[in-house]
Amino acid sequence: MHGLLTALGRGFKKWIGWKRLGIAASLLIIAFAITTLVRTLRGVDTGVILIALTEIPPGHIALAALCVIGAFCTLTFYDFFALRTIGKKHVPYRIAALASFTSYTIGHNIGATVFTGGAIRFRIYSDYGLSAIDVAKICFLSGLTFWLGNTFVLGIGMAWHPWAATAMDQLPPAINRLIALGGIAAIIFYLVWLNSGDGRRELGQNGWKVVLPSARLTLLQILIGVVDLGFCAMAMYLLMPAQPAIDFISLAVVFILATLLGFASHAPGSIGVFDAAMLVALPEFGREQLLATLVVFRILYFLVPFGTAISIMGMRELWLNVVKPWQERRRLNGGFQTSAVPQAVKSRQTPQPVKKRQARG
Repeated sequence: MHGLLTALGRGFKKWIGWKRLGIAASLLIIAFAITTLVRTLRGVDTGVILIALTEIPPGHIALAALCVIGAFCTLTFYDFFALRTIGKKHVPYRIAALASFTSYTIGHNIGATVFTGGAIRFRIYSDYGLSAIDVAKICFLSGLTFWLGNTFVLGIGMAWHPWAATAMDQLPPAINRLIALGGIAAIIFYLVWLNSGDGRRELGQNGWKVVLPSARLTLLQILIGVVDLGFCAMAMYLLMPAQPAIDFISLAVVFILATLLGFASHAPGSIGVFDAAMLVALPEFGREQLLATLVVFRILYFLVPFGTAISIMGMRELWLNVVKPWQERRRLNGGFQTSAVPQAVKSRQTPQPVKKRQARG
């Protein structure tokens, strides 16, 4: 039996591999989401969508925008926490905020966040002496913050309102509650495991080794993820149609599940996947009204931050590669000319020694 399992493992690594399996899973999620979205949107009246857009209260849109700002402000602490965890205390908060905001926003909107986000982080952090391994550790710890926060919020939400996830995962509420309790139990076990000894917190070997945060700091790590998700879910909640009524916890469960499906698909901006999941999970709402909510949320959470991040990175590259080198050349040239001019003037103004006249005999 052991030989059979070993042979199967070798065959899996040789012919399939985790990378190919991940790509296949992403394509399957995207294909299923697009099919579901096309089927759901069949017969939708665009005129009703435009009317529904005008029915969203401007005050709610403004509050949702503030929640989005709060979410991205909280997001900056993902990298700041990771930097302090790996001991890179010389990197200031403003750089951590820049790297976290731009890498997440651009990476998530372009797709393949692991690669695009990592490349942007390395471009920024390399100026402060961080290596590719350091950036990999930051990506790992930031991802851990994201997943701990999602697991905790989803566990609490599904344990409280297990039927909220039934429309999406097609599982009975009792099974959803068991899954939620399992997620909470996993976090508790993880905290106990971290508290059992410092030696257990080291992961990796040779040149790649990361020390996980202590149990006390992990609680802070979970809190960062919870606040981030809370702001995002509240932004969506404020944009939802007034009728039929839905409580915040149920919407948060649906929102987080849809977000996780979007991340798993690696689709640019979770386009199609996130939207299809929301439409499937909330059939009690009118399709046109819910689509209007999704359009406004995409503008606030995806398009505006993406344009802002692209502008920031563009101005930064322009400053570092064009303006700053030009200023440096100008300073050097100006210094050379300033030092050369006095020498020339001095040589012209210095009187020539007068030869003594020879005495006449």
